[in-house]
Amino acid sequence: MKKSYKRLAALMMAAALAGSMTACQSQPADTSAPETTTAAETTTAAETETEAAEAGAYTPGTYSATVTGMKEMTVNVTFDANGITAIELDHEETPGIGEPVCDSLPGQIIELQGLGIDAVAGATLTSTAILEGVANCVEQAGGDVAALKEIKPEVVVAEDEELTADVVVIGAGGAGMAAAVTASQEGKSVIVIEKTGNMGGNTALAGGALNAVDDGSETALARNDSVDFHYEQTFNGGDKQGDPELVRILVENAWDGVEWLKSLGMEFQPGVFTVTGGMYERAHKPVEPEGSGFFKTYQAYMDSNDGITMKYNTKADSFIVEDGVVVGVACTGETGNKVTVKANNGVVLATGGFGQNVEMREKYNAETKLWPTLDDSIPSTNTPAITGDGILMAEAIGADLVQMGNIQMLPLGDPKTGSLSGNIEHAVESRIFVNKEGNRFVNEGGRRDEMTLGLFDQTDTTMYIVMDSDTYPTGDEVNNFNEKMSDLVAAGRAYKADTLEELAEQINVPAENLVKAVEEYNRHCLGGDLEGKEDEFGRVLFTDTDKVNNGINNPPYYAGERVPTVHHTMGGVKINKNTEVLDKDGNAIPGLYAAGEVTGGIHGSNRLGGNALTDTVVFGRIAGKSASGYTR
Repeated sequence: MKKSYKRLAALMMAAALAGSMTACQSQPADTSAPETTTAAETTTAAETETEAAEAGAYTPGTYSATVTGMKEMTVNVTFDANGITAIELDHEETPGIGEPVCDSLPGQIIELQGLGIDAVAGATLTSTAILEGVANCVEQAGGDVAALKEIKPEVVVAEDEELTADVVVIGAGGAGMAAAVTASQEGKSVIVIEKTGNMGGNTALAGGALNAVDDGSETALARNDSVDFHYEQTFNGGDKQGDPELVRILVENAWDGVEWLKSLGMEFQPGVFTVTGGMYERAHKPVEPEGSGFFKTYQAYMDSNDGITMKYNTKADSFIVEDGVVVGVACTGETGNKVTVKANNGVVLATGGFGQNVEMREKYNAETKLWPTLDDSIPSTNTPAITGDGILMAEAIGADLVQMGNIQMLPLGDPKTGSLSGNIEHAVESRIFVNKEGNRFVNEGGRRDEMTLGLFDQTDTTMYIVMDSDTYPTGDEVNNFNEKMSDLVAAGRAYKADTLEELAEQINVPAENLVKAVEEYNRHCLGGDLEGKEDEFGRVLFTDTDKVNNGINNPPYYAGERVPTVHHTMGGVKINKNTEVLDKDGNAIPGLYAAGEVTGGIHGSNRLGGNALTDTVVFGRIAGKSASGYTR
């Protein structure tokens, strides 16, 4: 989408938004209080304009730079001789995470006439990309980038706050918002604490697939699916390490979760599909891309109902415990002020996992040795804010942690960002993976850990997804990240060719190997001489959900480069069926509940694709109800 920001309009917008920026880093968010300055210590926009007018700081004109946030964007900046007059962004950043930054940051830059603005917590990639793009344009216009980076907005420290609600929720991701809405439906007042500037968390970046079986329905019967089969695949897929009781709760309440979302106004596309690593056709896809549909739904509920207060840019630091009961949380506000939030009933912990905490990743991977490395050379699909804060808080008051070494990776990361954005696959059944030698190396319809371990053994830990035009590459259909194949090809993020030989040349793999790999795959597809039989890698999924795929043989052909990326941490705080957090003796910590990726013991060693969003809805709802019912 294109957004334009001109000087006068931006002045009004930025005046309201200038104080909304918090500091963060390219990996874990910096949670320290921002440095406070006075007006006398800060170079102001007016001073800059005066100096620029005297010096003729810029060569007037419009300059353009292409940068990468979560996705590729184009930054167009217009200058007169004295300053920046307009900023236009052409982007498709994630709704609820990157998009708000695209709406606010250009105006702040114009107002400030400077680049000393901290990246936005939770949207580091997007904000850093915008600042980088503007800096590039400044350089093109002959401006002094270094000087503009020294110009910083004034920070005014807010007063300390003391707040109270019936239920306090820490984290505004999928599980936290499900808990908040449920508690509200129980008639409780709710305060949601979120350290970034928006709701979303990892759920906002998810592909959107939610596994659920409407047991006994025509859809389930037609596919020989059932809740029991979902349980079997989830439990066995995690190597039987998941708590059987929690797994059973997950699958038995999944469809009720879908119906609940529908009752709130959320829309789903017709039919079901198999998500990567999902093992079966039971994933429901929202109409809205990525996880944005969840938060539009939760926001719509809040717009129509009082009682949920959102405290953004507020970091939870520690639990408040009185007489052994968790009664609230001590926080740091946006400007470093203290924020104390008390709960009349319960507190729900829903801060997500630790995918962006490299220290924790390496520590727990060293215990299991599941992956060759999880150092900072390995990117993550997670938002920068997912740094394990809640797990550490719970551990500090005696919570038991389980299966912390169970860290899930995906073989589908963008080579630049680690994001799932740019993924060209549409259905598991209709594509193959090849390495840099042009050979298949793994069962593409298998478990996520097996696929990723296989990828680690390949040259440069790099592979290419290969498919033909049978599915979404044709027409205007988009992937889960609202991207068209044509746009990905135009941006150089995917490859397109009329023959496999031409495709092989584009991705620089031996043509004879790629052709052979496709031919062998085709033998197992509809109409092939090995139709219905598993191949040498144990693959059995060769037909798409609509039973129209007859192999990779309908040009044009497509390929997309992918690398391993940290996706989900299955370990976390231990909970029981009521989502009560348990201590090391197996006793519930009074007043404290948890849901979502901050918990452990549900998914075992390997989470099925499509089960994470199910987890947020099912256990988020349970946590919201349980916390509402707690009394002391």
